[in-house]
Amino acid sequence: MGITEILDSGADVTLKIKSKDLKDFAEHLIEKSIKGVKESFVRPEERYLTIKEVAEKLHVDPSTLWSWDKRGYLRKIEVGGKRLYRESDVEAILNRK
Repeated sequence: MGITEILDSGADVTLKIKSKDLKDFAEHLIEKSIKGVKESFVRPEERYLTIKEVAEKLHVDPSTLWSWDKRGYLRKIEVGGKRLYRESDVEAILNRK
């Protein structure tokens, strides 16, 4: 029985674990966490727009996008240090007008 199965069982146990097994478990958790974060922020089928593209499409100043992000009206996503916006979010705003 692996560490994951023991933890999932909810059993109240004391474990003696080899350092290699603990390292493998930690790496598994990290990989699972990274995958979850990527899936929640970056959707492969989704198109992402730059600040300039969004500002032009919505006919607003780029500083307005910053304000909207702070208010939760149009949330940005940071990928690799770049601020991007989901095209579907921008389209939703356009459809409200």
